Amino acid sequence: MIDEQRTRPVLVGDERATLTSVLQWQRDTLMMKCAGLTDEQLRRKAVAPSGLSLLGLVRHLAEVERGWFRNIVGGEDVRGYFPKNEAGERTEFHVDDPHVADVAGSFKIWEDTCERSRAIVDAAESLDVTGSYDGQPYSLHYILAHMIEEYARHNGHADLLREVIDGTTGE
Repeated sequence: MIDEQRTRPVLVGDERATLTSVLQWQRDTLMMKCAGLTDEQLRRKAVAPSGLSLLGLVRHLAEVERGWFRNIVGGEDVRGYFPKNEAGERTEFHVDDPHVADVAGSFKIWEDTCERSRAIVDAAESLDVTGSYDGQPYSLHYILAHMIEEYARHNGHADLLREVIDGTTGE
């Protein structure tokens, strides 16, 4: 893994530029943690009984991007990419079956969703733009801060997963 794969955050700039660049840094970090691995390695679980895998994180973060940016800020009605199973459980972390959890398809969904998220943020008049979920309003400012936190937390998981897979450590 090489650090040059990530877009450097804005260190001196306005709030929007700072928040969006730090979020992109976090997205790039996840991509960097997944780089160079086989489909099998991306599906590998952390430790039993956990179902956590790098592919599961990518799929989960696609869903999080979809929910916060497309549905809440963008006002779209985009249903889950990885629908719930018959038991009503979320399935983004269910990655064992290659027919259900296509690696290339999952990464494409995540990348396309991130691209749409960036477009929604770019089109917003200000960070004060709001959307709502279950009657609760959320500002774009809050959502960007929350997404940075969401990625940072899961990138910590990705660090541990990558180390278990091939011993690679890094930022």
